[in-house]
Amino acid sequence: MLRIRLQRRGRKKRPIHHIVVADNRKPRDGRIIEDLGRFDNVTPKNQLDLDRERALHWLKQGAQPTDTVRSIFKNEGIMYEMHLIRWGKSEEEIEEALTEWREKREEKEKEVPTRKERQQALLEAEEKEFQKQLKKKAEEAAKEKAKQEALASEEDDEEEEEAKAEAEEEAEVAEEDQQAAEVKEETADEEVEEQVADEEETEEVEAKEEDDSEEKAEAQEEESDEDQSVEEEADSKEEDTEEEEVEASDDEEEAEDTEEADEESEAKVSTDMLAKEAIEHIENTPLDELEGFVPEDEDRVTVQRALDDKKENS
Repeated sequence: MLRIRLQRRGRKKRPIHHIVVADNRKPRDGRIIEDLGRFDNVTPKNQLDLDRERALHWLKQGAQPTDTVRSIFKNEGIMYEMHLIRWGKSEEEIEEALTEWREKREEKEKEVPTRKERQQALLEAEEKEFQKQLKKKAEEAAKEKAKQEALASEEDDEEEEEAKAEAEEEAEVAEEDQQAAEVKEETADEEVEEQVADEEETEEVEAKEEDDSEEKAEAQEEESDEDQSVEEEADSKEEDTEEEEVEASDDEEEAEDTEEADEESEAKVSTDMLAKEAIEHIENTPLDELEGFVPEDEDRVTVQRALDDKKENS
């Protein structure tokens, strides 16, 4: 029995199928009776080069097409024309019916999107979803940042309150020291008056009182020196506190710079890029440098397809 079937030709990963008439007992790539045309199903438009008259001739002779060839003939209207011929229609009626059939098919093809249009729609949908995820991540990051800033402001307020309390305590200590110094000065004045009164009595008492007054003056000078050293220590503590605050602010700035650098280094995966940017990066980057660029949670078909094409071409 004669069969109209496809015969594979071409090269590896780029086949071209011949539509041939052959005996069904022959192997697929064996001897053929006639070559009717070519069918290229690799290209998006499924290009077809077919001798329509010879195909009808062999159908009239009883040749049976395979399922794939029957689908091709049906799409081209050959099976419909053969059906009209078997019904005994005239050539004019057959041509009129085929013209009407072709018009309906063109209208139907306009309604059905092409492969390129479907690919573009899929890409746009993935881009929209990716933008939505990026927006969600940005909102979460903004909330986290605002929370951290609120905590930092609370800590700053607590530090300011503590500093104010320490300053008040130091002021109170200084007032007490000043009051003590004033009391000591008043006591010294009274002692001087007593010494003057005693000098009128005897020279020996005056000498002793002078010695006592000198000793007391030295003691007062030592106490005043101690008060001055206490004030200097308080000033140095304030300066150390200011230096520690400056160093803390510098450490925080360095930590923020380090976090920004880490974020930039972590952004080298396809999920942090737009689909177009990820595809361009895959096309312009050697295959050995793309390891780990497309993670397992990458669910965009276009990015995975670009990586598969890169691997096949290399």
